[in-house]
Amino acid sequence: METINGKPVTDEQIQAWADEAEAGYDVEVLRKRGRKPLGDGPARVVPVRIDDTLLSALDERAAHDRLSRSELIRAALRAYVA
Repeated sequence: METINGKPVTDEQIQAWADEAEAGYDVEVLRKRGRKPLGDGPARVVPVRIDDTLLSALDERAAHDRLSRSELIRAALRAYVA
């Protein structure tokens, strides 16, 4: 039997999904996929080499500020170029 998140998928559930699909979906209500845009357009990955000491300090500061590593790096870059 097929499962989703460890729960069995029943024939009744499959039929309910089919009925829902046949009725159609409101495109405006559907959840948008993908990452949210950053800044003024699509974001690009830019690899940067960082030594262990700097990376450790970055991670400590990110944890202290309750930010992700990426959020902290972007904030620092914005402040630097401003």
